[in-house]
Amino acid sequence: MASAPTIANDVVVFGEMMQMFVADTPGPLETITTFHKRTAGAETNTAIGFARAGLRVGWASRLGVDSMARYLMGEMQREGVDCSRVVCDPTQRTGFQFKGRVTDGGDPPVEYHRKGSAASHMTPADIDASWLTSARHLHATGVFPAISATALATARKTLELMRAAGRTISFDPNLRPTLWATPEDMRREINALAYQADWVLPGLEEGRFLTGESTPEAIAHHYLQRGAKLVAVKLGPQGAYYEGVSTSGRVPAFPVAEVVDTVGAGDGFAVGVVSALLEGASLEQAVRRGAWIGARAVQVLGDTEGLPTREELAQAGL
Repeated sequence: MASAPTIANDVVVFGEMMQMFVADTPGPLETITTFHKRTAGAETNTAIGFARAGLRVGWASRLGVDSMARYLMGEMQREGVDCSRVVCDPTQRTGFQFKGRVTDGGDPPVEYHRKGSAASHMTPADIDASWLTSARHLHATGVFPAISATALATARKTLELMRAAGRTISFDPNLRPTLWATPEDMRREINALAYQADWVLPGLEEGRFLTGESTPEAIAHHYLQRGAKLVAVKLGPQGAYYEGVSTSGRVPAFPVAEVVDTVGAGDGFAVGVVSALLEGASLEQAVRRGAWIGARAVQVLGDTEGLPTREELAQAGL
């Protein structure tokens, strides 16, 4: 009798990591002269969060061989993420972005420089199927499949392989309209991926766009009827609505003294929900952890600075 495969990682992610330059002061980006260097990327934000929460995490991607790539690899390795399936390609360049600062609690301006980046050249041939399917779980977002046609094909294949292997999949739509040819393309492709997932994590406005429904309950039902095991709808200051096969409810938002940076809150929510579910928590407990991390995320500058360690989760009773 064949032995069961060894589980190498708890979670794997496929996606682009970018170097981010964060403005030191508020104002239009063209007027800013000093920036701080940070990491950015929806999938890699969550990878860092999962690693800090104590999970074994693997990340697959492509980078260039420039200073930005060396910085990003160094940061991921420092966080304890398995980078063994990241290819550094000397013929390609690493993507980057600029992010502004705001003082009104709104979304900061972000300017991307990622078109034609190394990660956008990923293809299904880059997937190490045995490495991927040896993991317990795949966390996917709608960002990676939006950056190129080959990235979309790669994202589809990762979900297909994990479903065939009987692994669980979570999906955060993370809509990026500027990366898609048309809104209709975005809706069709994002939903096709979401329908392959076990756990779907849309924001309220994302869910409305994707499903045509208006309420959190109807959005959840849309995905549950198409195969999802649970859906958590992010409601911003109103917390979150969750629904599974036999349970539903709402978790209130945690109080926030001051909103410093809204970017990364959704990734923090995903980190909380997915990490807790992989630890065997109830859906309500998982969504509560997600809401708490999301609230932490908006109170700090940067995409990952608010992601807690295992010890901080324990101290918070989460």
